[in-house]
Amino acid sequence: MTSTIASKLESVIDSPDIIPWKNIDIIWKDRVKKTVDNNSIPNYLIIPSNVQTLRDTIKIASKNKWSILPCGNGSKLSWGGVVADANLIISTQKLTEVIDHAVSDLTITVEAGMKLRELQAILKPHNQFLPIDPGYPNEATIGGILATADTGSWRQRYGGIRDLVLGLSFVRWDGEIAKAGGKVVKNVAGYDLMKLFTGSYGTLGIISTVTFRLYPIPEASGTLVMSGEAEKISQMTQTLLQSGLQPTAAEIVSPSVVRTLELGKGMGLIVRFQSIPESIEEQSQQLQAIADKLSIKTTFVQDKIEENLWQRLQELIRVPHTNSVITGKIGIIPNQAINWLMKLNELTSDIAWASINLSTGIGQFKLELEPSLGILKQLRSLSQKHQGFLTILEANQSIKNQFEPWGYSGNALPIMKQIKNQFDPNNLFSPSRFI
Repeated sequence: MTSTIASKLESVIDSPDIIPWKNIDIIWKDRVKKTVDNNSIPNYLIIPSNVQTLRDTIKIASKNKWSILPCGNGSKLSWGGVVADANLIISTQKLTEVIDHAVSDLTITVEAGMKLRELQAILKPHNQFLPIDPGYPNEATIGGILATADTGSWRQRYGGIRDLVLGLSFVRWDGEIAKAGGKVVKNVAGYDLMKLFTGSYGTLGIISTVTFRLYPIPEASGTLVMSGEAEKISQMTQTLLQSGLQPTAAEIVSPSVVRTLELGKGMGLIVRFQSIPESIEEQSQQLQAIADKLSIKTTFVQDKIEENLWQRLQELIRVPHTNSVITGKIGIIPNQAINWLMKLNELTSDIAWASINLSTGIGQFKLELEPSLGILKQLRSLSQKHQGFLTILEANQSIKNQFEPWGYSGNALPIMKQIKNQFDPNNLFSPSRFI
């Protein structure tokens, strides 16, 4: 079977781009083993050098009914549900071209394998940037970020990544290219299709290009760090939400984060302003005045200290350092965010860290040691009780097999199954990753 797959693929793709399982990098293997059922390890990692080769590869896979695990650079390959079977891993990491950059229109179209770090470097000379700060920012590709709906703390000001996507193209199950949206901000064609692919985890097709709206790089930046009793931080969050202040990032962080980053004691609130210096000074002073009335400890940071703070926060919550770590995503109505964080602190003490976006209630968490299933069930139950969710992103298969990663209990499953069947009738893409 293995030699048959290789011989058929060599008709459309160079041999060095067909990597057998035994030769795959150990980091990739570890991620794959967390994602794919233990009894169905993929035969090859395929890395097409261009979109046409990607199309030809999918056509051969479709003809032979080989199942596919799509990815970019593999940084989030282990996220989400366990894939039942995958003959091939197909990576878009060599698809790195800039298709179009309309500088004056603040839009850009790039191939899905481009790393976010490289895209930001291209945009910086034009004083532009894409306002997302996902996990693994130096490794993550544009397609992978979109497929996992991984936005980060800039969600406060700029919305989720789906709010930044103007258009995309993807390779269908039969190897044909389909497109949605366009290259201008006012274009609304294909709106629903772009939403479908945001957070699709490679189950509907392989994203090949994406068009984004961009923003000017803010002239200056400053962050106010606050810590104190949960009740006072709660009052602070409500006052901030009702004020006219416009932070670009605002994260409520658990007491464990406050302790680990040495930000003070108790619950934490980290608020970032990015604008002209005068605006940052004025807004920071207004927020400081509110904090003083509540007797909340505050620290104002800028420049390298500020950048280091946000980087350390992301690494603390989103990057696992051992195989026993669990990372996840939560959503909850914003006025219950502090209650959820306090419950996490109560159940896990110093082995868990979390932050939740102030206005959306979307957050991330990390558990350093594998907890009992009872703890995960309590945290999911609390999320769902308040119109939210808890999703396991990274964890060993033993955890995912015992604790269903998605925990979806809504009424849209029949519609999701119909969509999956229409986009992927042979169930080639990431089979069983969600449904």
